[in-house]
Amino acid sequence: MMRSMFSAITGLKNHQTMMDVIGNNIANVNTVGFKKSRVTFQDALYQTIKGASSAQGNRGGTNPMQVGLGMTIAAIDTIHTPSSLEATGNMTDLAIEGDGFFVLSDGQNYYYTRAGNFGFDEQGNLVNTANGLKVLGWQNTQSKTPQNISPIQIQKGIMMPAKATSYVRFAKNLNAADPDGTQYDIPFKVYDSLGKVHNFTITFVKDSTVDLINGNGWRYSISYGGSTIHSGTLVFDNNGNLSGSGNISIVLPNLSFDIDFSSITQFAKETTVDLSYQDGYPAGTLLGISIDSKGVITGVFDNGQIMELAQVALAVFDNPAGLIKAGGNTYMASNNSGQVQIGIAGTGGRGTISPGALEMSNVDLAEEFTRMIITQRGFQANSRIITVSDEMLQELVNIKR
Repeated sequence: MMRSMFSAITGLKNHQTMMDVIGNNIANVNTVGFKKSRVTFQDALYQTIKGASSAQGNRGGTNPMQVGLGMTIAAIDTIHTPSSLEATGNMTDLAIEGDGFFVLSDGQNYYYTRAGNFGFDEQGNLVNTANGLKVLGWQNTQSKTPQNISPIQIQKGIMMPAKATSYVRFAKNLNAADPDGTQYDIPFKVYDSLGKVHNFTITFVKDSTVDLINGNGWRYSISYGGSTIHSGTLVFDNNGNLSGSGNISIVLPNLSFDIDFSSITQFAKETTVDLSYQDGYPAGTLLGISIDSKGVITGVFDNGQIMELAQVALAVFDNPAGLIKAGGNTYMASNNSGQVQIGIAGTGGRGTISPGALEMSNVDLAEEFTRMIITQRGFQANSRIITVSDEMLQELVNIKR
């Protein structure tokens, strides 16, 4: 039998494999987060008919004579080039701009994916909507280390606990041109540890006798439940700034907080003094969430507050092409992918997260169709080798006739 026939057979088989890879790429042209594959060939073993010889005396050396025995597949590589993003408007759809993979788990193994078609299940777990694998990251109370990642869970209607008011600040201006006896009443609210609101009123009264030298003085009184619980004076310098510390403490049963007057000024301009800040709030119920480029999931509550609820983790590998495709748009680590490096988006070479978008497939149809033509011609040429070899063998058989 002729060696050419067996060489052509290797060409046929491996071009079939190449067509299989091209077909899989084209089939996944619209698969979210899909990364195309590429086949490369290499020549196979050689039969040495005559070895090389070195130069001797007046004769030069001779080259070896070898006949090739066909070709084989050198590699089937996964090409992890980034692709364009498709806006979906769904806040839980996430895309990675740059390097990195989302980390998923079935409770036993870690899986890695570029497909961020995520949503919440009936238990509030953030999952891949296609296969139910749970998305890993950090809850708001966890330290953000690779060892602490866990499934992200955010249930509807969760409550934010109330926070008692501990600090109140008044700011803006008291009119220096007001005559003595001018009064301003400002109601304000504070909250106890259960989130119950308590209504107070602070009254400012212009009284030049408070500052006998410059006349830049005001009296204030704080009332609660119809009774005055605290009173004092405010003195301003000739530049309109408050003299002294301007801080007082209010202590009541189950309620205590500090009041800061240091941001109040006294200029010859209309009075605008008001409550500028207080740090308490009632309990709140989750209304919705938002996700930023770091993967931080922030909750918006009906008490007007926002709070970090969780953060999505990203993983990178030294050799992402070494990952094993596990189906369902997921990968698993292999001996040649390198150790997984899990961390926060935007750090350590990891890309950023784009919420409300999905990464499209990186398959280029023009490239795949071109490769398809090349593969078809390669297969056709190898089949012709078999045909011609068969005709030569037929001629050899016909010599006997």
